[in-house]
Amino acid sequence: MGTNDAKALKSGIWYTAASFLTKSIGFITTPLFTRLLTHEQYGLYSNYTSWLSTFTIFATLALATSFISARFDFEDDFDGYVLSTLVLSSIVTCAWALVINLSPTFFMSLTTLDIKYINIMVVYLLMFSAVDMFQSRERYYFEYKITVLTSVGISVLTAVLSVILVLAMEDKLLGRVLGSALPTIIIGVFLYGVLLRRGKKITIKYWLYALPICLPYIPHTLSLSLLNSMDKMMVTKICGAEANALYSVAYTCGAVVTLLISALNTAFSPWLGEKLNGEHYNEIRKISKPYILLFTYLVCGILLFTPELLLFMGGPDYSEATAVMPPVALGCVCQFLYTLYVNVEQFKKKTLGMAVASVVATLVNYVLNALLIPAFGYVAAGYTTLLSYLTLLLIHMLLVRHMGLAKTYPTKLVFIVIVSMGVYALFVHYLYMNTILRYVIIGVYILVTLTLIIKNKMTILSLLKARS
Repeated sequence: MGTNDAKALKSGIWYTAASFLTKSIGFITTPLFTRLLTHEQYGLYSNYTSWLSTFTIFATLALATSFISARFDFEDDFDGYVLSTLVLSSIVTCAWALVINLSPTFFMSLTTLDIKYINIMVVYLLMFSAVDMFQSRERYYFEYKITVLTSVGISVLTAVLSVILVLAMEDKLLGRVLGSALPTIIIGVFLYGVLLRRGKKITIKYWLYALPICLPYIPHTLSLSLLNSMDKMMVTKICGAEANALYSVAYTCGAVVTLLISALNTAFSPWLGEKLNGEHYNEIRKISKPYILLFTYLVCGILLFTPELLLFMGGPDYSEATAVMPPVALGCVCQFLYTLYVNVEQFKKKTLGMAVASVVATLVNYVLNALLIPAFGYVAAGYTTLLSYLTLLLIHMLLVRHMGLAKTYPTKLVFIVIVSMGVYALFVHYLYMNTILRYVIIGVYILVTLTLIIKNKMTILSLLKARS
């Protein structure tokens, strides 16, 4: 294994561990908020986070997505590139702040949020860009230490401050929103200064490089954001805030799988960028096989623990949401697989096809939601999301094949994983009604996992101890 490969793998392990630690803090506090907030308040906060993910796209222009190629195209002045794109993001965010406050009634009607929450979003996004771009820059140099500390610090402060403010404030929803925003704002101010010192000057040509890549990426990320949040919006509108609370808690449990996607891709994409730059397709294909199988194995384990996760997250009142988890988790598997292909499209700057794919999948999701949620309730939303992600995966596979790069990933294995996980999801749904058998299988799964860790402990330890 080369020096860069070892460094990438080591940083990847730390990024994954840090992501799990930061997200686990969020999972630990979720049961507190499901008890401190009413079902309606919890549903409204879920609505706030859904709109936040949508506004993030318009405020930041997804400029950090250009880093995977800019890292090599501007390797002599990458810090200047990072600063230039950060300033552009800030200009766009401030422009949106002006538009929103000139037409507050329209935006309050659109989002069903008070203007104070929308303004908190704007300030948050201004500093979120600094945090996101700083961490992205560090990842592409495989520098994990400061990034890990930053992620953990923001997560801990967010959890602690949110609990304190919810307990202390009469308006508990406002306390939850402020608690989630202030740590990122405070740390973002500091990191903005760091990026200013590193980059030194703003170069307009970097804007002209980033915009053609990222503007087509906006409908892609917007569609993905809508795809991720449309279910909750439509469940709220059709079934009410309480049904959305049930769906949202189940979706939060499914977010354990999404966490895996984010954590693993954070580690994988910088390494992939280097290999694509060198056209080492056979090496990518070789590594991607165990990578896909590892992810699938972890998802199988998470699905086994769904009833306990729901009980922990929301208590007995949320137990009926168990039925949502199998399709949500299987949808996340499709999400993981299509992310592999999206990374290739990003590196090759082929973002227009990505936008078309995401728009098509979002339209599929909307139509299916409109037809099935009124007939079958909030549980249907999990299945519509699954079908939408499957659509997205198939389109991205075709796009990469059209680029002549189908050889990058093992296509046969991808289809085997989809079919086998579909069968497994049906089996797990049956297991939820047979607790004794489920516990026996959990015991076997834990035993196999421990055996694999012990068998490979020397490899794991050597990676953790390796020099950066």
